[in-house]
Amino acid sequence: MLDLDLIVSNCGVNTDVTPDIVIGNISNLEKEYNSEELIQIYNYLLTCVKHPKILVYLIKCTDKYKDESSLGRLVDLLLLKGQLKNSSYEPDELINLRVMCTKAISNYKDTSVVGALLYCLNNKDEHYKVRLACADALGKIGDKYAVAPLIELVQDENEKSVYLKESAASALGALGDARAIDPLVSILEAKQGFWDKFSFLKERVIEALGKLNVNNKKVIVALKSSLMDSSPLVRINAIEAIMNSDEEHAAEYIKECLKDEVNEVQKNALIAMYNLEGRDILDEVLSNREYSEYLKEEAKSLMDEYENTDE
Repeated sequence: MLDLDLIVSNCGVNTDVTPDIVIGNISNLEKEYNSEELIQIYNYLLTCVKHPKILVYLIKCTDKYKDESSLGRLVDLLLLKGQLKNSSYEPDELINLRVMCTKAISNYKDTSVVGALLYCLNNKDEHYKVRLACADALGKIGDKYAVAPLIELVQDENEKSVYLKESAASALGALGDARAIDPLVSILEAKQGFWDKFSFLKERVIEALGKLNVNNKKVIVALKSSLMDSSPLVRINAIEAIMNSDEEHAAEYIKECLKDEVNEVQKNALIAMYNLEGRDILDEVLSNREYSEYLKEEAKSLMDEYENTDE
């Protein structure tokens, strides 16, 4: 039977020994113990180690095995329970630790942790990095129970962190629940509204809608409008989403972007049109003076690739 207290002592845990030396001692345990024993040791260390740097290393160790017995201890660390309660370590160190912990928790794909993740996500006094990690984790775990809270977050006009809304939108796309369609579409429809200033959010929204139901009529209308958005990246994302839809007028909508003022948008529109219509669009671009020289060069490149493929 393992003498866990002796192992802790031999590793120099919670002594004046520097964290790097303690980490080295813990690393050497792999030479002495088998995987089952290591899991027990790591779990015990997770309950008594206080230094964030050592705990981050231990989280990485447990992540190799992803044993269910470690999950509860990881959740306690996320919630700052146990030895970390009222910790005097630097806030940045604890934030990094908890973000790492949340990422490890998400790898278990265990729905029992959703409540803890939502608790941190919905706490507006919580650091935004922790909340971001929790939003990402909820999308990765895939529990539908998280859909409603994530929608509330996306719609919350008092939420100051646009980055958090981006993560929530991405998580909703990963969850794939149709309830998220209307709230996400409403962000794209607010052309002159507050969210129109934040192109990254709209990019994430378009990506999410593409994963949800891109053939929904409301979605298509919103994506079509996004082809005229002030952000080139939003326009590019909209092109891709429409291309991947079953919309019968997809090529017609995208074709307008061949004359976009930004070269990269033109290029993406041409590739999309080529995927939808084949060689004919390349011939049209090369023979029509209305298209830019840049686009003609791209058409030639695609044509060369097309001909080489034929051979």
